[in-house]
Amino acid sequence: MRNIPVAEVDDLDRAVLAIGTDYPHDHLLAWHEHRRAQVLYAATGVMQVETADGGWTVPTARAVLIPPATRHQVTMTGVSTRSLYIEPAAVPWFPARCRAVDVSPLLRALILAAVEMEPRYAEHGRDAAVAALLLHELRNLAPLPLDLPLPAEPRLRALCEAFWSAPDIHDPPARWCAALGVSERTLARLFRRHTGLSFAQWRQRACILRSLRYLAAGMPVTRVAVTLGYDNPAAYTAAFRTLLGRPPSAYRSTGAVPGPP
Repeated sequence: MRNIPVAEVDDLDRAVLAIGTDYPHDHLLAWHEHRRAQVLYAATGVMQVETADGGWTVPTARAVLIPPATRHQVTMTGVSTRSLYIEPAAVPWFPARCRAVDVSPLLRALILAAVEMEPRYAEHGRDAAVAALLLHELRNLAPLPLDLPLPAEPRLRALCEAFWSAPDIHDPPARWCAALGVSERTLARLFRRHTGLSFAQWRQRACILRSLRYLAAGMPVTRVAVTLGYDNPAAYTAAFRTLLGRPPSAYRSTGAVPGPP
């Protein structure tokens, strides 16, 4: 199925529904939720998925698991998606919070094949076997640290969101302390309590995740490093590897929309 709202097929008695959707550049899919669990796969481009407690930056060829009835919005940058909508009873193991995941070549091929299936596929046969194998493969996905936790405390959240829009790796904690009227020790406690990360860890993660958008847009690594305030490209690349385990080149978008396998 392609470019149809999930609401049109949500009541079909099939555990797995697959829909491919092409979005305009820089499209905002406003706040909404689904009855089914969703596997949102970025065939091209970069997605920014937001919920009340954080954001997930999902580059090309990765996916995010979105639990049932989770209110979220998605910013699409050059994105074509392939989504699986799954009956909650079929995935009792599904995470309670969004989770970014790597996608194996086999799972990618299964997702692309599922999009080509009829929505009311035969309950026995090849399409049903594809759906069943999808459910098996989804259980073994490797999580990726592509999430940026956001605090519930309103003033700190506002500062975090402002930083996220234009991150700078050398933004000093003293500036945040002055804005909040607290000491650096109190700021450290607030970050630990509300995000599970230290201020420096959160700042670093925000910079690296923001850089995924720049890389997908074709920005050279040297310019990315300068934009984020790193002293040199090597420092940026080292920080990138530390968080994501691969060099920035591994997260560049090809710009190609995959076809059926």
